[in-house]
Amino acid sequence: MSATPPSLLGLTTYLLSKTGRTARSRLASRLAERDLKLWHMAVLSALVDFGPHVQRELAARLGIDRSDMVKIVDDLALVGLVDRARDTADRRRVTVTPTPAGRKVLAELQGEAMAVQRDLLAPLTGKEQAQLAALLRRVHAHVHELQEEARSGR
Repeated sequence: MSATPPSLLGLTTYLLSKTGRTARSRLASRLAERDLKLWHMAVLSALVDFGPHVQRELAARLGIDRSDMVKIVDDLALVGLVDRARDTADRRRVTVTPTPAGRKVLAELQGEAMAVQRDLLAPLTGKEQAQLAALLRRVHAHVHELQEEARSGR
């Protein structure tokens, strides 16, 4: 028997929130075993997927406050997962690059994320999982568009 009120079960946004919270918590627990956080994984993912970034631009891309980004990059540099280099023409610019160790750790973290995903989506068939992923990507793109519109004042 579900303790969740049926009126809440009828709200997709409620279900997304609860399911997302569970997924986030499970992945965060696995990352914590390596003394890492979700933002560490996000930064490594962005650097591997998009290439080296100026720290300020990386913060903007991921929607992370610049002062928080400094701490995240410091954490990753301390354990050898990223390298930082100051721009010789502009000392304020710091370029962040994933190290080979950072790429290796990211691949392991992605494996952890896939394991969490498999567990959470176990009740769905492979076709249903693909459909859910496609639908969520569309919603995600729409949310991103709304955020861009809000930033640009449209």
